Order: sequence, then C-alpha cells, then structure tokens
Amino acid sequence: MVAPSHAVAVASRSFSRNQRLRDELAARYTNIRWNLTDRVLEGQELIDFLRGHERAITGLDRLDERVFSAVPELRLVSKYGVGLDMIDLEAARRHGVSIRWTPGVNRQAVAELTIAFMIALSRRILPLAAEMRDGGWRQRRGRQISSAVVGIVGCGHVGQQVARLCRAFGAEVIANDIRAYDDFYRAHAVMPVDLPTLLARSDFVTLHVPLDASTRDLIGAREIASMKPGAFLINTARGGIVDEAALKAALIDARLAGAAFDVFATEPPIDRELLRLPNFLATPHIGASTEEAALAMGRAAIAGLDASPESIDLTAEVASPRF
Repeated sequence: MVAPSHAVAVASRSFSRNQRLRDELAARYTNIRWNLTDRVLEGQELIDFLRGHERAITGLDRLDERVFSAVPELRLVSKYGVGLDMIDLEAARRHGVSIRWTPGVNRQAVAELTIAFMIALSRRILPLAAEMRDGGWRQRRGRQISSAVVGIVGCGHVGQQVARLCRAFGAEVIANDIRAYDDFYRAHAVMPVDLPTLLARSDFVTLHVPLDASTRDLIGAREIASMKPGAFLINTARGGIVDEAALKAALIDARLAGAAFDVFATEPPIDRELLRLPNFLATPHIGASTEEAALAMGRAAIAGLDASPESIDLTAEVASPRF
C-alpha cells in the first residue's frame, strides 16, 4: 500500500545504495529523498536534507538539538541499524519526535564477526599468512575456542547470539550485564558474574554493550591490567567503550596476547601505531556489513516508519535500550 502523503528523507547512505531496499520503500511511499552522496551527512547539510520531510530513516547521521530545532516538521525517525549513540533522545523528546528502533536485527552478522575474530586471534591467522607471503614457513601453536573461557560483557541480543555460538564450540561462557537474563543463562549454561570476575577469568573478553555515559571508557588501564595474562580483547560494539591508549600499551608490553576491534572512538582511527601492531586486528566497522543484515535492518527501518509493533518508540522508553 502506497502512502503518498508522507515525505520521507533517507539520510542513511547504506540504505540509499541498496536497490532492493529502495524498491521496497518506494512501493510504500512516493515522496522520497535519497542520500546519494556516499558520505554521512552532518550539521547544516543534514538539516537541509531533512527539511520538508515528516519522516526520516537515519544511520550514522548525528541527530541533536540543533537538527531537531531546525526541522520542526520532522515527526518520526526510524533507525537503520542498532547503534543509538548518534541520536540525542532527550532532544527528540523535547521536540516531540518519535524515534523508532528495532533491536537485534544485526545480531547474527555481528556475532559471526566476533567468532571470526576469536579464531583469527587464537590461531594467529593474519601474522602467519603475512609471513607466508614473505616466503616464511613457521608453524606456531594456537588454541581452540572449545577449551576457552569466553567472557561476554553485555548479554543483550548480540551478546546472547555470541553465547550460543561459543557454547556450540564447547567453550565455557560467563557474562556480565546490568540486566538479569536468568532464563537465557539457565537455558544455555551461561554463568552470570560481576565484571572484575569476568575480566580475571576470561581467555576472550568480548564487548556487546551500547555506548552511553555508563559504558564510555568501561575498559580502561585498570580493567585491562586485571585481565588474565595472555587473554584477548574483542570490540564489535562501539568505539569509546575501551581506552585505546591503554589497549595499545598493553599490546606493546604483551600483557594481552592480542585484540581485535571493528569500532573506534574516532572513525576512521588515527592511531597508526596501534593499527600496525602485529597482535592487533582491525576492520572498518563491518559488523553489520552483510547482505542479510542490510536487508534485515532496512526492512525494520521501513516498518518503523509505520510504527510497527516490532519497533520500539525510544521517546517513550525509560530503561536504556540494549543491542
């Protein structure tokens, strides 16, 4: 059913580049503006793009007081993806803008990347492949996920899927979250623990919490120092959760065996020394960059425009949303 009366601005560049999603949205709305710039819109450019539109689909675009004040006709924003650190929810509430969000739509893609990081780190795949390209042939011993203790910080949608996959490998899984997921923990033999215990016991520490005031620099120098010697740290959640300077020092001193990050406090990251460390693996925020996840996120964003029951109105939420 086409709804021609609503003007929709699609600021998300990823959504705008996906022809299947474009076709599916065009089947429902006739007045659509696409972001075809291949860049994230910011500041005045974003304001100019949104003006004249009642509804919008946004991705990594920053929506703050300035934007909501300048575009009073904007009534509803549907989020493409699950990260919410780019949206000032309090400003949205003040201006009467409904923020629609569907959690967990990229859980499988991010969970699979997390497992890939675990295997790459523990089997030293990248440095050994580089050595072979240079003519080397050195067989170094690694370890298996099946014999590891995996500590999951944040056991929402993505964290739970990581737990399922790790348990399938045979790993012992422990978890820390501000919320109680007792039914899930019992069903999948996951042990809830406090954060200090998780850091001290885990061979792999993997982060799956949103970025907010309570999680910014959650893993700093003290927390890294308390981790098990020879452990690995993985972040596929959000940049800013880990103190990257402290991480670099721990990798240089070999207090950690390695780390793998898909997200950074500044993107693209500017610390070239960190990126060049042989025990550090970095990818350019590709956690949700699969065809399947793109379609799932896009279809959830389309449904959010119509305030479907699967999406959450964050302007009416009290508790912090979980991935």
